[in-house]
Amino acid sequence: MGMIIIKTPEQIEGIRKSSKLAAKTLQYLEQFVVAGNTTAFINQKAEEFMRSHGAIPATLNYKGYPAASCISVNDEVCHGVPNQYVLKDGDIVNVDVTTILNGYYGDTCKMYSVGQVSPEAQRLMDVTLECLNLGIAECKPGNFVGNIGWVIGNYARKMGYGVVYQFCGHGVGVKFHEDPEVAHDADRNSGPKMKPGMTFTIEPMINEGKARVKVDKSDKWTVRTIDGKLSAQYEHTILITESGCEILTSLD
Repeated sequence: MGMIIIKTPEQIEGIRKSSKLAAKTLQYLEQFVVAGNTTAFINQKAEEFMRSHGAIPATLNYKGYPAASCISVNDEVCHGVPNQYVLKDGDIVNVDVTTILNGYYGDTCKMYSVGQVSPEAQRLMDVTLECLNLGIAECKPGNFVGNIGWVIGNYARKMGYGVVYQFCGHGVGVKFHEDPEVAHDADRNSGPKMKPGMTFTIEPMINEGKARVKVDKSDKWTVRTIDGKLSAQYEHTILITESGCEILTSLD
């Protein structure tokens, strides 16, 4: 267990601004996640929007990653490298963006439906969003970080899905990846206790089939389900407050 950075009020304000911009980026991209557009085009629009608002994309060149966003389609779980794939009716698409604004990080992702998606795909997305909301409901001072994963894992399995355990949420704000790790499948009352001033992501990846995933050999980044079945993910950056939490990447 490394050092968990408790943020100062000044840092929190910076992280909040960056998080709002990340959320606005996803909102802006709605119009482009449509049949006929490539994921590379959506990535280009994401980068233009971030830069035009004074931010830089955190993923670009991070450990060699080649793009300004991660765009994962259908059986892609996360870290999908934008390419010349043309979106088609029925696709489900995850777009994950992290902004660096004045040195502060905001990290969020959401699912988009392209045209009419199958009832199975819609149910998977609905359950995944509920997993995120259940995890957020655990966020309050004194509670264990592990209880986020405990409620998510139990609910997802009850609904018949696999919970990705090879990737997790993480502290974020003054660096891209900080402590603590936030597992989406964890033992009850495990991990560190939450304290006011902690900022971290919750980003459950829920699979239609098996929980295990594999990294694509062609681009060395894109993570796929092991069985070719669909995967969904939603993510928010959360601040622990004195009385509960604030969803920094929400526009509500």
